[in-house]
Formats: sequence, structure tokens, C-alpha cells
Amino acid sequence: MKKLTVTVVVVVLLVKLSVVLNAADWPQYRGPNQDGIYPEKVNLNWPTGGPKVIWKVPTQNGFSSFAVVGNKVFIQVNREINGALREICVAMDAATGKELWFTDMGIGKYDGGAGPGDGPRSTPTVNDGMVYTFNQHLVLFCLDAATGKLVWSKDLMKDHAGRNIGWKSAASPVVDGNLVFVAGGGPGQSFLASNKKTGEIVWKVEDEIITHSTPVVATILDVRQVIFFVKSGLVSVAPGDGKLLWKFPFNFKVSTAISPVVSGDIVYCSAGYDVGSGACKISREGSGLKATEMWKIPGNKPIANHWSTPVCKDGYLYGMFSFKQFKTGPMKCVELATGKVMWEQPGFGPGNVILVNNKLLALADDGQLVLIEAVPTAYKEIARVQAVTGKSWSTPAFSDGRVYVRSAKEGTCLDFTGK
Repeated sequence: MKKLTVTVVVVVLLVKLSVVLNAADWPQYRGPNQDGIYPEKVNLNWPTGGPKVIWKVPTQNGFSSFAVVGNKVFIQVNREINGALREICVAMDAATGKELWFTDMGIGKYDGGAGPGDGPRSTPTVNDGMVYTFNQHLVLFCLDAATGKLVWSKDLMKDHAGRNIGWKSAASPVVDGNLVFVAGGGPGQSFLASNKKTGEIVWKVEDEIITHSTPVVATILDVRQVIFFVKSGLVSVAPGDGKLLWKFPFNFKVSTAISPVVSGDIVYCSAGYDVGSGACKISREGSGLKATEMWKIPGNKPIANHWSTPVCKDGYLYGMFSFKQFKTGPMKCVELATGKVMWEQPGFGPGNVILVNNKLLALADDGQLVLIEAVPTAYKEIARVQAVTGKSWSTPAFSDGRVYVRSAKEGTCLDFTGK
């Protein structure tokens, strides 16, 4: 009996250790659960003068965020190769920033929609030893994470009557279980699920036009689902077969790039260009689900995001609610159930924010990294540091006590452990 007990304890400890090790990764856009939240408890020590700089390297052109798994970090950038701009996926050593490999993903010329520093906007997704990338021309790649060698690829424009969007695709691929999800195909195949190992199309459904938004996989009312934010609004489908679960109509004008924000049975979305924001409540209807509007606030009111997806904590949204106010636009706290602004603080612009240990890590448009209390009562800044120089529109990544941020000029790794 004692031997059995010891064995059980060892197994439990190994399982817990495995969970902790996996949870330390930031394997995709907006973290392990796509909500911008780091799930492990950490000490955010901020010494005088700011966190220790572990490394800083050039990351020329683009707004792709870092993905961090094990001892590697991955990002998409533009690079001139043989006299031509190419979009590439780069793997680096997480400890040193040294480049390990890069893979060419196609033409790197962008149409200037984002001004100076324009380049790839999509973030790599790392899963089971593979790296999944989606380029501006709607080509999905599966790469070997160790070597960067191509395993398979799918060209949505060529093989699935793809319909791209102005300024080209900015969405990141999403993996759940054995499937990888992207959008951008034509009628009857706008949403596609591929076998992550072989690339074989498992299902293709719906007739929707994409935005620049990355889809989100979430469980609402015990129902697993993939939520796409397209020109008609929010569309939720079952991950296993693509069956339509619910829709929430929402206006589209020029562009939106935030991911849907899910909190319990509430889903939030927003768009710039004077469109505004809104939230719907998901409920059961017979054997299915339905979405009911909770509120919508037009774009001439002060609640709108473009690519700055907020995080949600205890029923409040925290993020950069600024589309037109570059560099001076405010960070805000907004009550999710009502759309009421609780507080706002100018000077952030369209950067991005994540939540670590119940505190906000906000990367402002000008490259300043700011640590803020996540409380609805008032803006409470703890510390700030100039992390990078250049246009900073990507989302921070956090893993194992370190934060990874980049601008259109450089990327850096900062240590928050105080060691």
C-alpha cells in the first residue's frame, strides 16, 4: 500500500510539473488562452532603473508579436533577401536573442497602410513541435520548430477561392486539439479547419468576408467554439465540424483587428473608423445557443479599439481605447456589462496590454512599457521604462519571468524576476 501511495504521489507531482512547464509558455498571439493573461503566479519585481535587459536585437518592419515556447522565441518580420523584400518567420534563442533559423514565406512588400515600419502583422503559433504561420497573402504554413523546414502549406487564394482584405491579412492561425483554424476562403469555405499534422482540410464552411481579426477558441456555457470576427459581425462555429452555433451582427466600415474578448457568457468586439463597440450575451436556446445584444456604443463615443485588444479582469476591460489619437490616446477601464468608462489615462496610443499576476503590462505606441494596477477605481501606475524605440503596435509576450516586446525597429527581452 505504501509503495502504491508513493507511486501515485510521484505521478501527481509529475503531472503538476508538466502543467507548470507548459503554462510558462506563451505559444501564440495573446498567450496560452488567447485572452492576454499569463496564468502563472510570478513576482513582478521592478528594480530602480527598470527591469534587466537580457537581450535586444533588430526586428525590422512589422507588428507581429513574439511567441515563446521552451528555449525558443518566434516572430515574423520583413527582410531583404537577394535585393527583394521577403516576409520571413524567425526563430531565436530565448536566452540570448541569437537567430537560430529563418524561413522565407513570400513577398514582403506591403502597401503602406500602416506607414513607416509596415510589415507582417500575423504572429506565429507554436504547437506540438510545429510552428504555424499565416502570411499577408493568405498562405498557411506548417514549419518544423527545430529547423524551420516546411512540413506543409495551404494557399487559400489559389486553392479555396480566397478573398483577401485591403492592407492584406493580419490574422494569426489558431490551433485547438488536432485542428488549425484560419479564415479567408471564398463562398462556402470562408472558415477552414486543417489537420495540424498533414494540412488536410477537415471542414470548410460559411460565406463571410474576413477582417484583420484573429479568431478565438473559447468555452461558453460548456460549449467549445471558434469565434470569428468578420465583416458581418461575430460568427461562432463548432470546432469539430464547423457547425454554426450563433451570430452577433456588428457594423463594419474600413477595418477591425481586435480579437473577440470572451468573459464568461459575454463576448465583446469593437472597430475603429467611427464604428464603435458592443457586447453580446450568449444563452441557451433549445438545444443550441443564441447571442443577445447587451449594448452597442457608436464610434463618436469614447469606446473603440482597432487592433488594441483589451484584457478582461473581474468584469472590467483594460486596454488602449484609441484609434485616431496616436501617441496621446488613452488607456481606459471599461465596465464590460454596460460599456461605462471607469477611468482613462492619456499618453498610450494604439499599443497593447497583457495581464500578469493581476497587474497590467502595457506597451505604449512609443515603446514605453508601463506596469499598472488592474483596478476599476482609478488609474494607478506602478512603474515605467523605455523598453524599445520605434513604432510599437505589437502585443507583449510573457514567459518564465521575462517579458518580450518589439517595435518596428527592435525587439527586447526584459527580466522581471529581479535576479
